[in-house]
Amino acid sequence: MNASVADTRPAAPPATLGGVIAYLTVDGAVAAAEFYAKAFGAVEVGRQPVDAKGRTMHIHLHLNGSSLMLSDGFPEHGHPAVPPQGFTMIIPATDIDRQFERAVKAGATVVTPVQKMFWGDRYGALCDPFGVTWGMNQPG
Repeated sequence: MNASVADTRPAAPPATLGGVIAYLTVDGAVAAAEFYAKAFGAVEVGRQPVDAKGRTMHIHLHLNGSSLMLSDGFPEHGHPAVPPQGFTMIIPATDIDRQFERAVKAGATVVTPVQKMFWGDRYGALCDPFGVTWGMNQPG
C-alpha cells in the first residue's frame, strides 16, 4: 500500500466494550470525562472536537472494562440536556473502600455510605457533580 494513502485514512475507532453501553448527556461532557478519569479511573479513547459554544457531541471512555459515552446537550437539534433521573450507574468493585474514597476525594457526594447490604454484598452510592448517581458493589 502506498504510504501516502495510508496516512490520509482516518484512524480506526476505539473498541466498544461491554454488552450494554451507557450514553450520558450531561451539561459539560468534557468536564465530566475529566471527573470520571479522576474519580473512577476512566480512560478517554475518543472525542469529537468542541464546537464554538464549548460543547462536544461525543466522548468515548473505557471505565471498569466497559465503554461509557458522553455528550453535551444540543437543544437546537432536538437533544437537550435534562437532569439525570430514574437510573443508577453501577460499578462492580474489587476494593470498594479505596474506590469509593477516590470518588469522594474527586468531588462526588455520598448518597449511601459503603455498608454490608441485605443481599450480602458491600454497596455504596455517590452522586457526581453532573447529577448522575453511581453505585459501587463488591461481592460479600
